[in-house]
Amino acid sequence: MRFASSLMILAALLLGVAVGLGAYTFAYAKGYAYLTNDPQACTNCHVMQSQYDGWMKSSHHSAATCNDCHTPHNIIGKYAVKANDGFWHSLYFTTGHYPDVIEITKFNRKVTEGACRRCHENITAEIAGNPVHGGAAGLQCIRCHSSVGHS
Repeated sequence: MRFASSLMILAALLLGVAVGLGAYTFAYAKGYAYLTNDPQACTNCHVMQSQYDGWMKSSHHSAATCNDCHTPHNIIGKYAVKANDGFWHSLYFTTGHYPDVIEITKFNRKVTEGACRRCHENITAEIAGNPVHGGAAGLQCIRCHSSVGHS
C-alpha cells in the first residue's frame, strides 16, 4: 500500500514537472504565436528566416500568408497540422537536429499542393484537361513553381 502511494506521488511529481516544463517552454518559445496567422511567427525559429525573407519578396506576399499555403483550409485540419509541425519543429530546434537546408516533408508537400489547387482552381482545372501537361496525372504545381512562395 505504501509502495503504491509512493508511486502515485512520484507519478504526480513527474507529471507536474513535465507540464511545468512544457508550459515554460511554450511561453519562452512564443508558442502561442503559432496559433495566429502572422507570418513573423515562423521566424521565431531563426532557421526559418530565409524562408520568411523569400516570402517577403515573392509574388504571393500580397496574396497569401504561411497558413494559406502550408495548412489545410478547414479549422480542424489547420490546427492538427500546426500542432504536428509545431511539435516536430520545436523538437528539432531544441535538439539541434535539423538540416542546414530546410526541406518540406512529403505530407506537407501534399498540403501545399492542395492549397495551390484550391486557390488556383480555375487554372488547374484547365491544365488537368490539357494534353500538353499529360492530363495532369501526377502533376504537381510545386515541381515547376517551387520558388513562387519563397523566391
